[in-house]
Amino acid sequence: MNNAMSETEPRLVMLIDDEPAQSRLISAIAAREGWRTIVASDAETAIAMLGTREGMQLSAILLDQWVPGDDACALIEELKSRRPALPILMLTTSASPLLAVEAMRSGASDYLVKPISPDRLMEALRAVTTRETPQNELAPLTEKMSATLDFDAMIGTAPKFRTALAQAAKTARGHGHVLIEGESGTGKEMLMRAMHAASPRSKAPIRVINIGSIPANSVESVLFGHEPDAFPGAFDRQVGAMQHCDGGTLLLDEVDRLPAQAQASLAEAIETGIVRPVGASHGFRVDVRLLSGSNYALERLIQTKHFDPKLASLLGATKIELPPLRDRTGDIPALTRHFLNRIGEQPGLKHLSVSDSALTLLAAFDWPGNVRQLQSVLFRAAVYCEGQTLTADSFPQLSEMLGELEELTSSNHDGVGIMLYTDDGNLRPLEEIEADVIRLAIGHYRGRMTEVARRLGIGRSTLYRKLSDLGIDNAA
Repeated sequence: MNNAMSETEPRLVMLIDDEPAQSRLISAIAAREGWRTIVASDAETAIAMLGTREGMQLSAILLDQWVPGDDACALIEELKSRRPALPILMLTTSASPLLAVEAMRSGASDYLVKPISPDRLMEALRAVTTRETPQNELAPLTEKMSATLDFDAMIGTAPKFRTALAQAAKTARGHGHVLIEGESGTGKEMLMRAMHAASPRSKAPIRVINIGSIPANSVESVLFGHEPDAFPGAFDRQVGAMQHCDGGTLLLDEVDRLPAQAQASLAEAIETGIVRPVGASHGFRVDVRLLSGSNYALERLIQTKHFDPKLASLLGATKIELPPLRDRTGDIPALTRHFLNRIGEQPGLKHLSVSDSALTLLAAFDWPGNVRQLQSVLFRAAVYCEGQTLTADSFPQLSEMLGELEELTSSNHDGVGIMLYTDDGNLRPLEEIEADVIRLAIGHYRGRMTEVARRLGIGRSTLYRKLSDLGIDNAA
């Protein structure tokens, strides 16, 4: 970014797009967030504009894939060669992971599938231009892998996490409304989808609505539908999501962002079972199960008068809380290997192992973006990995932020567990692993050797023999 630009001036983004309607739409969205847009209709114009006064003030580039067509990656490489620090986001209608990989290897910071919501576009721009966090490596990515829809895909053994899963699995078999609370990126939508797949309504209609991606004045229309001429621009009748899901399930993500009027209308619809489209004098009786996700505890929003207590009570007949990743760092190794296995199945990528030095580094970070951010970081690392193993060197910005790895090893050893792999990706000798297990057990049970032997499933005499054979001091 250009440090000479005043903080009060609009940030500048170049849009490379030959569709006037889309250019106007993106420019309008960007303007609401304090961005000014300059438009280049072709690759040649874009390259030429980089050298202009405005071009030197750019904070980001948005590139529609269809402008250069098959040469999109070549254009990205050309733009990056001229302005290496300038983040580039590709817009495309293709959901191909292979294209995402090729674009990122060419230098793109992210890859956005159209149609893209205003919130998602601005989130991506903020992520790649924020000064407070390192660019690229830790920036969230668009979902590059389709979500698995069963509880087996929810990886983790932390007690709070397992409690939440058990509660969700039990509740899934019913018909009551469910509220899932947890920070952004903890897996709320994935859990809601898994619940639907395990529910009696799994074959019935389902729709996912992200409240945060809908303009506030359109939320009621999306949920309840509208009649022609109900408001300016409403030329046709629209069936709302609740009516569409009659007999099925409606997933409401970021329900905490519902506008006040929509909260009251939704509470009335749930309580009466009748949906009234905007501008209609009549209503429709529906049977819809609501699975809702909230980034914030609704009780706190009620206290600050930002959420309707009646609606919170109706939505949260059953409430499930998903813990943040920083509260279950012991799950990071299993999550990492699970994600790497899934990433390795994507076109253009390969199966990678992970060294213990890398796991130590990953466990030391507090992951404000939670599981979603961990997956994004691993995806980026896999895209750029030339070997067969991710090591601490695969995450340079994490290493820089967290300091020397030797300091982390001692302070985070409990979160990572026993080191199974060497830095070259090979398994350590069984004797070394066994010695580490025994040392860990002695420390965990404070030298109570009878308890150590019992927990390891061996006799005391066998334990002492192993201590001798492995050269372990039982005071370790």
